[in-house]
Amino acid sequence: MAGGVNSNFRLNISPTPLVFERGEGPYLYDVDGNKLIDYYLGMGPMILGHNPAALTAAVKTQIDSGILFAGQTAVEAEAARLVCEMVPSAERMRFGSSGSEVDQAALRVARAATGRQKVIKFEGHYHGWFDNVLWSTAPGLDAAGPYEAPKAVAGSKGQLADTAETLVVLPWNDLDLLEARLAKGDIAAVIMEAAMCNAGAVHPAAGYLEGVREACTRHGTILVFDEVITGFRLAPGGAQERFGVSPDLSTFGKAIANGFPVAAIAGRADLLDLFSTGGVVHGGTYNSQPIAMAATVATLKALQPSLYAGIDKTGTRLMSGMREIFQRAGVKASVEGFPQVFHVAFGLEEPATNYRDLARMDKQAYVAFTTALLRRGVRALERGAWFMSSEHDDAVIGQTLDVVEDAVRQIKADGAV
Repeated sequence: MAGGVNSNFRLNISPTPLVFERGEGPYLYDVDGNKLIDYYLGMGPMILGHNPAALTAAVKTQIDSGILFAGQTAVEAEAARLVCEMVPSAERMRFGSSGSEVDQAALRVARAATGRQKVIKFEGHYHGWFDNVLWSTAPGLDAAGPYEAPKAVAGSKGQLADTAETLVVLPWNDLDLLEARLAKGDIAAVIMEAAMCNAGAVHPAAGYLEGVREACTRHGTILVFDEVITGFRLAPGGAQERFGVSPDLSTFGKAIANGFPVAAIAGRADLLDLFSTGGVVHGGTYNSQPIAMAATVATLKALQPSLYAGIDKTGTRLMSGMREIFQRAGVKASVEGFPQVFHVAFGLEEPATNYRDLARMDKQAYVAFTTALLRRGVRALERGAWFMSSEHDDAVIGQTLDVVEDAVRQIKADGAV
């Protein structure tokens, strides 16, 4: 395997990419026998924790009935019904296999519906690894250009440069700049994370999402919420439910099936029906694969109000406890976001409002911190995100806070902060 991994996002893990044998509840067990409290959670999907009994039972039952039919099944219809019941804007939907794929489907539909080509995306927001969207996801500030008119910075060598010609990059949470650009009348879609959770865990500014919604409607632009991270995590209906703003299209992944390769696009019926009657192509051999659909149904049925209430409690306790530890130790750090997914940034004293704020965090010190955590049995993402599940109970949170305090003592003694 190139680099020993099958995704570039698993490279450069400190001190080394790990190899795992099994997961159970909030824990992972690696091949060296280490038991780790897991806050990666598969980089977001495992909202029910590892190996939940109801999900594994549903999957085993489906395996006995078949794996792939190149046709429709009752279980995919049930999964689709649950998505449309839970997501406020979902009049129609389709399943896919990855967030990257359904983001492409959303942009294709938007271009077909509007007859326009250009798309607005925001610095620090990630919408998949394909050429036309992998721009300015983590640009260096020296290359990003002026705040008011950011440059599109490619995320990969080998990326087609001319795909940037259909893209407009803007800073997030600045309604005036967005409205001014939309006024030119050539934007097919605005795509954004409704809460910025790939880089950081940043809340939309008061009135921002509402203003974006109104401006897109006024200028005939399709509003797309990328809810691959926030969907079914911030609330049963995602960020759009939490903030009360409905997009035209939404994309989902990760928590929708608790670790199975499932994604979805949902939204207005007239837009989604372009797949069936409007000549817009969307396909995939493994879309709505029955085993993955059984996992989707089991996951969505488990996402009850009591589950979110429990994560609200434990996530809030962990965030507050970490703030107190950093403050007592004299470590400058920001702990912001949501109980279900939050972000820790060393070197920041105020909550970030956009990517450029986050880009000033002390990444090297934070990696020293996560390495110290790992050696003490807690696994957290080096980029700063902490994902919570229903299985991280009070005892696990207490153990985590003890480890955080000890890790902070070490990195202070080592001079890392």
